[in-house]
Amino acid sequence: MSLESLALIEEWPVPAVAAAVVRADGVVLGTRGPVTRPFALASVTKPLAAYAALVAYEEGAVELDEPAGPEGSTVRHLLAHTSGLAFDEHRVTAAPGLRRLYSNAGFEQLGDHIAKATEIPFGEYLKQAVLEPLGMTSTTLDGSPAKDGVSTVDDLVRFAAEVQAPRLLDPRTVAEAMTVQYPGTKGVLPGYGHQNPNDWGLGFEIRDSKSPHWTGSSSSPRTFGHFGQSGTFLWIDPDAGAACVALTDRAFGPWAVEVWPAFTDAVLAELSSAP
Repeated sequence: MSLESLALIEEWPVPAVAAAVVRADGVVLGTRGPVTRPFALASVTKPLAAYAALVAYEEGAVELDEPAGPEGSTVRHLLAHTSGLAFDEHRVTAAPGLRRLYSNAGFEQLGDHIAKATEIPFGEYLKQAVLEPLGMTSTTLDGSPAKDGVSTVDDLVRFAAEVQAPRLLDPRTVAEAMTVQYPGTKGVLPGYGHQNPNDWGLGFEIRDSKSPHWTGSSSSPRTFGHFGQSGTFLWIDPDAGAACVALTDRAFGPWAVEVWPAFTDAVLAELSSAP
């Protein structure tokens, strides 16, 4: 099948956009746009970095509850944005575990921690642990593990298939990444204001009952993923048995708030009506 709903991206007010939907069994249900073109991921880098961190955990290089980042913080805190670090500054603004303070600095400290533990620069570790095994040959990370990834829709489809049916990680580890860490924690979802609770897993944002939200009104509460300030997103909806990737070259803003949910609802409606 080729999803007709993907054609909606051609109406988005962006210079360039590519998108795809992939099923849990790895079957690509449709693509649209330049799927081999590299786009800046911005914060869609974080799920890739988190996956590498979980490989490091399974390899025994780090433990989720070992100290990392500011005093009292752990690897788990850094992955779940509860370390207390500020958004883009390496300064502490709260005690660990109390608030969901979305933090690029936290992911940078996570990358530094893993690089020290493995004695491999984090960008290289990501390449060896995740990108090469999945055949993501067009994806690079040269800079911050929080926001400096570059990738293609083709490559992210490979990653989305992996997360739905893990081969690099034990499925129980991925289930933990999809599970709310520090339940009941309040915080700001960038671009969408205060959320109570602001649920997050290990490197993946969890939709639950958040409103407003960048996914669709018909997205299941179990939907998880990430969006980026470069106008990018990746969501995985376990109830729909599928994932969707969209990459653009226009910064996130009101245009995305308007068109993304309707697009996601159209994709989900077409998936649910498929024979």
